[in-house]
Amino acid sequence: GQADASGFDGNQIREEGPPHRIENIKRTCYPARMNQQATSLDLSRKGAQARPALPFLGALRLDCARVHEFCGPSRRTLALMAARSVAGPVLWISPGWLPDRLNPQGVVAFIQPGRLVFVQPRRAEDLLWVMEEALRSAALALVVAELPEPPGLTPVRRLHLAAEAGALLGPPAVGLVLTPGDGGAAGVESRWHLAPAHASGLTRWRLERRRARMEPPKTWELRQSAEGLRLLGA
Repeated sequence: GQADASGFDGNQIREEGPPHRIENIKRTCYPARMNQQATSLDLSRKGAQARPALPFLGALRLDCARVHEFCGPSRRTLALMAARSVAGPVLWISPGWLPDRLNPQGVVAFIQPGRLVFVQPRRAEDLLWVMEEALRSAALALVVAELPEPPGLTPVRRLHLAAEAGALLGPPAVGLVLTPGDGGAAGVESRWHLAPAHASGLTRWRLERRRARMEPPKTWELRQSAEGLRLLGA
């Protein structure tokens, strides 16, 4: 396949993995007081407007203390673009049973590879458990989890609550779940799709905001130039 600017292509990264059920089956219990504090935060549309957000590709924003979905063939590239907007380490969780790994040359085009902390759980149920604990810790500004399939509504709600609980302890974090194909994770704050649209002499992508609580669907052209990334209205 044709490589995009991050160095990913169909030969290096397999988009599909074996079918696994993504759900936290550890049934981790947390103090009732902590859960009450997390759920006491205003999750209404009015509260979402006041929630701090991560600047994303210029004018775009990702609400903090929430979980967002990136899908499409260039979803890893999109996550690296988001990582440019945060300081400090970024936790990157991926299935340990799959051989696919980030291309270091592609990573360095966006951020210093040393900022990435990799975790590769060997069991499917541990992917979201690690993400949940990381969001709850308030130790990271961005937590990324590559999943072999979109998670269900209950696991996503748990991730939201973990992110809200972490925001009570420190700066709010952003959670990103990367899903293959067109995605479809239930209950995410927003869903974004990125696909390469390269042409002769042009490095560009098609970016789609397919779902957001406070914004309508929209499409942009994302272009790499000597001045950096440019977001153009479609």
